[in-house]
This record gives sequence, C-alpha cells and structure tokens, in this order.
Amino acid sequence: MTLHLSRPHWTPQRGATALTPGQRVPVVHRVGALVVAAAIAVFGVLGLLNGLDFFSTDGDRVLGLSSNGLLSTISLVTAAVLVAAVLRGPRVTSTVMIVVGALFLLSALANLAVLRTDWNFLAFRFPNVVFSVVAGLTLLLLGAYGRVSGNLPADSPYARTSDDDPEPVDDSPSTPEEYAAERAMRAAEVAVVQRLATPDQRRRVDAMAEVSSRADRRRVWMSFD
Repeated sequence: MTLHLSRPHWTPQRGATALTPGQRVPVVHRVGALVVAAAIAVFGVLGLLNGLDFFSTDGDRVLGLSSNGLLSTISLVTAAVLVAAVLRGPRVTSTVMIVVGALFLLSALANLAVLRTDWNFLAFRFPNVVFSVVAGLTLLLLGAYGRVSGNLPADSPYARTSDDDPEPVDDSPSTPEEYAAERAMRAAEVAVVQRLATPDQRRRVDAMAEVSSRADRRRVWMSFD
C-alpha cells in the first residue's frame, strides 16, 4: 500500500500589503532621498579620510570623481540636509529634494564654466559635472513624484480637498405654488417695465428688489399672498 501525502498549497494574498498610489508617494520621497544622501555621504567621507587639500583646484580622485576638502564637506552637509528632511516628513522631503536638485543643476552649469581655471574652488572635472546633472535630475524627478500632477489620488498627502468650496444651491421652484409664483413674478416685472403694473404688482416687485437670490425673491412674492 502506498501512502500519498498531499502538500498543502499556499497562495499568497496579492495586494495584502500593497501600497496605494497615495501611500507610495511618501515612500518614494523618503527612500529616494536616503539613497541619494547615502551616495553623497560616502563620497564626502572618503574625501575627508584621504586628507584632501581644502581649497585645491586640482583635486584628487574619489570614486571616479575629483574632489577636495571643500567639496567633501559640502557633500556631507547636503547628505545631512536630506536625512533631516526625511525625519521631518514626506512633504518637507519632497520640497528639499526639489530645491537641492535645482542647486545640483545650477552647480553643474556654474562649475562647467570655471573648469580648468583658478575659480574652480570645488576641483570639478567633467565627470563631476555629469554626476551633478544626474543627481540633480534624480532629486527633481523623485521630489516631484506624486506631487506635481493634476490628477492626484485622494489619499495623496498633496491632494487638495474641496471642502471649503460652497455647494451650489438649487433655487428652482419645486411645488405648483412656487411655479405659479414664478409666472406671476415675471408677469409683474414685465408690467412694471411697460408701466402697466397694478399697485399690488409694483409693491411686490419693489419688495423683491431688496433680495438677490431666486428663492428669496420667490419667498418675498409669496409672502404677499
């Protein structure tokens, strides 16, 4: 006799821990900021450990890039700013990433203009310019992810609610009496313009002039009945 043992099949519940689009946004911001901060921090730490001259315009190689003591210090400060933003929250992280990304791009342009000159205080070389452009674009794209859009999910931390917008009020008549009042109001207003109105019509039209909404005008008219 052969005993067959059946192995229970386990099917993972897909989506049980999946993040919604709105929940994914702050995660992308924070993880992206930490990854970029880690890369910049490693570059800065290695530069300081190598004892680079602080204001050297020639620089030494660090991870394929040129660096000096000043650039290494700026890198560590930038990494610290990104980490501090992550600790403050996703909205601050997004804003800081956009600002720092823009500064990276400006740095790339500015240092490209002073390459191989005495004004090259950060010891930039062309690979540094390329890295600044890539890092800047990465920070800009990650910082703007899920924030710069016209169709944000409802659970996004950047979605704006319309609770402050007043709901439109329906002033249309809803009962036979109100429809009759509407017809009488229009007839009275025409009669006033044509100077054919009765004293009662003129009195009602003058009273309706004190209010503005359609419902209020109808209420004033019907108050004379």
